[in-house]
Amino acid sequence: MRFLRRQSEPEPATAQPESIRVGGKGRPTPKRRDAEAKRRGPAPPPPRTQREASRMARANQPSKDERRAAASLRRERMAAGDDRYLLPRDRGPVKAYIRDVVDSRPHIMGLFMPLAVIVLVSVVLPFPEAQRYLSLFCLIALVTMVVEGLFLGFTVTRKARAKFPDVAVNPLGTGWYAFTRASQIRKFRVPKPRVKRGENP
Repeated sequence: MRFLRRQSEPEPATAQPESIRVGGKGRPTPKRRDAEAKRRGPAPPPPRTQREASRMARANQPSKDERRAAASLRRERMAAGDDRYLLPRDRGPVKAYIRDVVDSRPHIMGLFMPLAVIVLVSVVLPFPEAQRYLSLFCLIALVTMVVEGLFLGFTVTRKARAKFPDVAVNPLGTGWYAFTRASQIRKFRVPKPRVKRGENP
């Protein structure tokens, strides 16, 4: 009877605890930002005085060679017409097209700077006769430049509106931009001209 009773008793099952996961780490995966912050370490304390703030700013500044390289790259890209480095007044396809129209032909306005030098020379010359003729020449040249500037502004505005019909082209701003571009010596224009004289942009 005891043998039969021993067989009828159920054997205890060795169940595995639910809290243990087979193959797991046993802890939650940390977030990426928490792991990076722990790897970098604690943030440095803020400066307490103006001297400490100045010292920290100087320590975080790039070196002189790095600043020169960055300035050189910025000048090169600006001269090449890269919109990322241009001034806000020179950005956009409309301004690039205006520059191409202005650079495609010579202008009397390009003599504006030499004319200013002639005016200064005529003031210091001790010859009244020469001053009179130089003053008359400068006045005629200045009037010619103004007339040419008005004609250039009208022409550039008309071409820009035909080229970009969906863009609102301001005639006053376009004319002034074309005038300032044409009054500069071609060699010193920034961005550099990308069309040759005589080409049709």
